[in-house]
Amino acid sequence: MKVLYFAWIRERVGKAQEEISFPPEVKTVADAIAWLTEKDETYGHAFGDLRVVRAAIDQSMVALDAPIAGAREVAFFPPVTGG
Repeated sequence: MKVLYFAWIRERVGKAQEEISFPPEVKTVADAIAWLTEKDETYGHAFGDLRVVRAAIDQSMVALDAPIAGAREVAFFPPVTGG
């Protein structure tokens, strides 16, 4: 699955995207975040406050409890404001 990172999340993770094969127990966006934070402390720093993390699956906004089964892409970014 392609995982994309934007804005300060990208800066903290140190990359814009990566291909990840999540293990079968990773079923939701929140599970993916938890798995990533266990993998490396840089992810822990990026996802330290989930109140300010937004996610999209295949370019559609989703809640953190959204399932990732069948997704081609998941993206993480901070809240966005328009103007």
